[in-house]
Amino acid sequence: MELTGIHHLTAVTARVRDNHRFYTGVMGMRLVKRSVNQDDVSAYHLFYADGLGSPGTDLTFFDWEMPRERRGTRSIVRTGLRVRGVASLEWWAQRLEAQDLDVTGIRELDGRATLEFQDPEGQRLALVEDGGQGDDPVVWDESPVPAEHQIRGLGPVVLSVPELRGTDETLSRVMGMEHVRSYRDGSSTRLPGAAGASENDVHVYQMGGEGPHAELHVAVEPDLPVARLGAGGVHHVAFRTPNQEEYKGWAQRLNELRVPNSGEVDRYYFRSLYFREPGGILFEIATDGPGFAVDEDPENLGESVALPPFLESRREQIEADLEPIG
Repeated sequence: MELTGIHHLTAVTARVRDNHRFYTGVMGMRLVKRSVNQDDVSAYHLFYADGLGSPGTDLTFFDWEMPRERRGTRSIVRTGLRVRGVASLEWWAQRLEAQDLDVTGIRELDGRATLEFQDPEGQRLALVEDGGQGDDPVVWDESPVPAEHQIRGLGPVVLSVPELRGTDETLSRVMGMEHVRSYRDGSSTRLPGAAGASENDVHVYQMGGEGPHAELHVAVEPDLPVARLGAGGVHHVAFRTPNQEEYKGWAQRLNELRVPNSGEVDRYYFRSLYFREPGGILFEIATDGPGFAVDEDPENLGESVALPPFLESRREQIEADLEPIG
C-alpha cells in the first residue's frame, strides 16, 4: 500500500459568503460541492477544486462562526496550491496584490519558485511552481482565471510540530512516507534521515510519486505556543488512497499498529479514516472515489445543496438553517 499524495485539505471560515466570492471569483476555483459538515449539519462544507473536483485538487471549508485562529505549533501552517511556470506566479502576484492581500515576493523555497500570501481571513497559502509534476487538472471553462494560470491542485502542505521524533515515526513507520530532505531559509540540504535533524529545519516527507502534490513538509518549531483552531486556520489534511481495497488495508494497518482511529467512515463522495499524529494534528486517509458526480451532473456541480442519502430526510430543516451564499 502506498499513499499517492494530498487528497484534500479542510480549513475554517467564519465569513462563508466572502469565502465563496474569494475562492471562486479571485482564485478561480470551481465550487464542486455545496454540502454540509456531516457531523455538524448547521455548517456548510464547501469544496473548491478543478473543473471536475478531481482528487488532489480540493480545498474545502467548514462554515463555523469562530474567532481567528491562534497561530502556533501542533497545527497545519501553510497550504500549497500548485501552478505551472514562473510566468503564472508573476501573473498571480499582480492579481493578488490588486486585492490588497498580504503577499510576499516570489522566492525560491525548497528549490521551487513560491509566492506566499494570505486570504482575507488570514488563511496561509502559497502558490508553488510544480514543474508539471502531478496530475493535470480539469480546466474550469467558466473560471475568471485563464486556463494556463488555473490552480493545478494541492501541495505541499506544511505542518508545525514542537519536536520531530513522534511525528516522524507516524509518517515513516505507520504511513509509509520517506524522509527525503530538509531545508532552511530557502536552501535545500539532503539529509541521510530524520534522526539527525536539527530544530527549526523543515523536513520533507514524500509519498508515492515525485513532486509537491505528494509531499508533506514538517517544520520543527519548539518555541511556539500551541495553536488554537479558529477562522483562518486548518482543521485537517487528507491523503489519497486509490481504491476500497487499499482503504480497508489502511484501516487494518492502523488497528494492527494500535493507532487510535475513527474506523471506516462513509462520506458518500469518498471513504475516510481519521487519526491524529503525536503532535495532535488531525489526519485523514480518503479514497479517490466515487467522486462528486455520484449525485450531481458534472455540468451542475455545486449549484445546489447536496446531501448524502442518510441526511436527505432532514433536507428541509438543514437548508432552512443555512445562510445563502449565492
